[in-house]
Amino acid sequence: MTPPPVLVTRPLAEEVLGFLRERCEVEVPGEDRAMPRDELLDRLSGKHGVLAMLTDRIDDEALDAAGPSLRVVANHAVGYDNVDVEACTRRGVIVTNTPDVLTDATADMTWGLILSACRRIAEGDRLVRTGTPWEWSPGFMQGREVTGKTLGIVGFGRIGRAVARRAAGFEMRVLVHTRTPPGDAQVVGLDELLTESDVVSIHLPLNEETRHRIGSRELGLMKETGVLVNTSRGSVVDEAALADALRTGRIAAAGLDVYEEEPSVHPRLLELENVVLAPHLGSATVETRAAMAMLAARNLTAVLSGQPPLTPINPGALG
Repeated sequence: MTPPPVLVTRPLAEEVLGFLRERCEVEVPGEDRAMPRDELLDRLSGKHGVLAMLTDRIDDEALDAAGPSLRVVANHAVGYDNVDVEACTRRGVIVTNTPDVLTDATADMTWGLILSACRRIAEGDRLVRTGTPWEWSPGFMQGREVTGKTLGIVGFGRIGRAVARRAAGFEMRVLVHTRTPPGDAQVVGLDELLTESDVVSIHLPLNEETRHRIGSRELGLMKETGVLVNTSRGSVVDEAALADALRTGRIAAAGLDVYEEEPSVHPRLLELENVVLAPHLGSATVETRAAMAMLAARNLTAVLSGQPPLTPINPGALG
């Protein structure tokens, strides 16, 4: 039997590619870069499966380019706003993602941003590296304590819950805003959360309802000493409004790992010292990226072998 042809849109660990090559005819680019749109459309032609990255837009145009042979889109991410799931479902194409395996890594990254923003760690690093003269004094580079404060978590999925668990070590009161009330968490309305929290951490999927969910009105509700952290999707936060709030002192600081127009960052954010800017490192550990790639590969090969995938987004497409 001829192995099914699949496209992997970026190079992955040899262990993962080896797993795929034992089961499929694998096409993978030689360069580790976001695949240009015209190249993606060309390479998709005739494929039975695609292991896609969050930088790959899989929509009707891409599905047309692939043709009727396409059976599965295995997304190398927990979020799947880059995939038109409805279009895939209409065509009987299964979409999968990679939840769970990146939960702890992203929660750890969230806490790294919280601590860096509150204690001005990145700002201090820049000061030392530039050779700027400094001298210890009681008022020098004072930040804000985290221990004993209130943490507001907007969105309480796997990562939000993991962030909350870590807050216990800092003896923090945790407020949660979520559609699906979980267990014993203290669930409040968004306005109350923003008003009462010292740190607000965003963990929402990106869709039309959540786009710019945090804008000028919401930022205006936060404490002037408040800190905003976003490790979900960039467009959940209005970057222009955030830049204004940080510049005017409406809020004290922010920590961002995601941006509206990645890899571009709003130019006014780049001018500010009171925002920590990371290049989408939430899942960027050796262990997590390997686990994500292997889960995506297992999802892809399961569908192509007639088995249900481990983490389907649209199981109804299985028919």
